[in-house]
Amino acid sequence: MIDNTTFGTRTAKFHTLGCKLNFAETSTIAQMFADKGIRRTQAGETPDVVVVNTCSVTELADKKCRQAIRSYIKKYPQATVIVTGCYAQLKSEEIAAIPGVKIVAGSDQKLLLTQFLDEFTTTHEPRTIVTPIREMRNFCPSCSRGDRTRYFLKVQDGCDYYCTYCTIPMARGRSRSGSIEELVAQAQQVASDGGKEIVITGVNIGDFGKGREDNFFDLIKALDEVDGIERYRISSIEPNLLTDEIIEWVASSKRFMPHFHVPLQSGSDEVLKLMHRHYDTALFRSKMEKIRTTIPDAFIGVDLIVGARGETPELFEQSRQFIESLDISRLHVFTYSERPGTQALKINYTVDPREKHRRTRIMLDLSEQKLLNFTRRFIGSTRPVLLEHSKPGKPMSGFTDNYIKVEVPANNSLDNTVVAVKLNEIINNGEEVKGEIKQ
Repeated sequence: MIDNTTFGTRTAKFHTLGCKLNFAETSTIAQMFADKGIRRTQAGETPDVVVVNTCSVTELADKKCRQAIRSYIKKYPQATVIVTGCYAQLKSEEIAAIPGVKIVAGSDQKLLLTQFLDEFTTTHEPRTIVTPIREMRNFCPSCSRGDRTRYFLKVQDGCDYYCTYCTIPMARGRSRSGSIEELVAQAQQVASDGGKEIVITGVNIGDFGKGREDNFFDLIKALDEVDGIERYRISSIEPNLLTDEIIEWVASSKRFMPHFHVPLQSGSDEVLKLMHRHYDTALFRSKMEKIRTTIPDAFIGVDLIVGARGETPELFEQSRQFIESLDISRLHVFTYSERPGTQALKINYTVDPREKHRRTRIMLDLSEQKLLNFTRRFIGSTRPVLLEHSKPGKPMSGFTDNYIKVEVPANNSLDNTVVAVKLNEIINNGEEVKGEIKQ
C-alpha cells in the first residue's frame, strides 16, 4: 500500500509510442498515477515525472524512442524519467545508460510504476526492473479512451507465433488473456462513463483464452450483451484464427461492426513460409471471400510487409498480383526493418533500401486505389455515423459502421451520438467523405 502523501501534488507527463495496445496501457498507468495523487500536466506546466511507454517494432521505432527520452531529459532535467514498454524490455541496459533515466521497467511491469516511483522517491537510486520473457505470466488489464469517442479494451497480451521478422514475443512474452468476467465488467464501466464504441485490442486477440476452456468467440458473444455499448470493432486478428463462425456471428450481431483488420504480410506463399506465418494465400483468400459474401458492405483492412528478406522481385510481383485480386478496402503497408535476434537474419537474400522504398510506394498506390473504389460504392447511401467531439471552428467527423470517415457541419449537441448521414462527396483522395445529417 502506497501512501498518497508520498507524492503530494506532483504532476506527470505521459508519452506513448507505437500501437493501440500501448495507448490503452498508458491510459491505465495515468489513472493509477491519478489515484496516487499524481495528476497529468496541463499546458505550460513542468512535470515532476515523465513516463515514456515505448515501442520496438522497427529500428525506426527504437530511434524515435531514444529521441523522445533524450528530449524529455533535456527539457525537464529535474523530472524523474521513467521508461517502460517493448523497447525497455528488449534494450533495458541501453536505456539505463542514458544519463537522466531513473527507472526502466519491462513490459509486464507497467502497472507497478507508482510503486517503483515511490521507492525511488525514498532511495533516489535508479532501477532497472525487467522480467525474463520465459517468466512472464501476468496479464495487465487496461482500457483507454483516446482523443476520439472510442475506447480501446485490451483483452490479450503476448504471442506464441514467433514469426521470423518479429520481436514481439521477445518484448511481450507468451500469450495470455484476461477473464471474460473482468473484461465484461470493464465494458460495463465504459458504458457507465458514456462510451459508445470499444475497439477490442491485444497482440494476438484471436488467441484469447489459450490454455483455458473459453475462447475469443465466447468473449465477443459476452461483450455483445453489455447494455449501453453501441459499437464494437475487432482489431487485427490472424486469418487462421478468424473462423467462419466469428464472421457469420458478426454479420448478425447487435453491436459488432462490419469491419475487419486481418494481417497478410505477404501475398507470396514462399515468403509466407520464410516468415513462418500460419496460413497460405489460399486460406487468406477464402477468408476475404467469406467476409465479402457474408457481409458485403464490410471494411477490410490488411497488413502488409514490403521488402522482407527473401522477397525477390518475382515474389514481390506475386504478392502484388495476389493483393490486387482481393476485394479489400485498404492496405496498411510496413517497410521491412532488420531486428536483432530475429530468425529472419538467417535468410540470405536482402532487398536494397531504394528498392524497398519503390515497392512500398507501389503498394501504397494500390491501397489508395482500393480505398477509393470501396468508398465510391457508398456515395449516395445513408449510413450510421458515430460523431466525434468537435473542435472549435471545424466540422465534426466520425466513422460509419463500415469505417468510412465522414465530415459534417459542426453541431455540438450531437457529440458522441450515432446519427444517420447521407454520404455525398469524396474528399482528400478518398480518405474522407462529406456527409449530410438526415433528420
